[in-house]
Amino acid sequence: MSEGIDIKELKRRMDGAVSAFKSDIASLRTGRASANILDPVTIEAYGSRMPLNQVANITVPESRMLSVSVWDKSMVSAVERGIRESNLGLNPIVDGQSLRIPLPELNEERRKSLVKVAHDYAEKSKVAIRHVRRDGMDGLKKAEKDSVIGQDEGRAQSERVQKMTDETISEIDRLLGDKEKEIMQV
Repeated sequence: MSEGIDIKELKRRMDGAVSAFKSDIASLRTGRASANILDPVTIEAYGSRMPLNQVANITVPESRMLSVSVWDKSMVSAVERGIRESNLGLNPIVDGQSLRIPLPELNEERRKSLVKVAHDYAEKSKVAIRHVRRDGMDGLKKAEKDSVIGQDEGRAQSERVQKMTDETISEIDRLLGDKEKEIMQV
């Protein structure tokens, strides 16, 4: 095979988007408390945004409760604000240097909103995958234009990139379907 593009690099980047999607949907709760629920929460701390787990310890003392122990007492209000503004529907209770977060019962409306969040995560991942495809296709066009590869080789590689894109997007759809069933189970 001639130069063209690095298919393995494109595959690695697409797999990265799938991994990010998996970690995003893992943070959506399905009934039991999990420390992963707070993964998307970022806190305004020390002049920049940082993940919650870099300023506090998250534990699960009960099946319907999370506990967040903030390391720096001056950060408690920022942590509380970050959790409230995270669109996760959680209302932390400040208890000194820690926060208790009771998890509300999942009613039908809440389940539907979690499914909607999962769809948003899926769309974000699909967009990232399409960006990788676009980068690959642009690289192929450039290689073809610069006579690094011929038209036939360029067409064959672009078909491989498209097939890889379709497979990766269908994997995202499959994962989304599984998570949707898991969330909607009563």
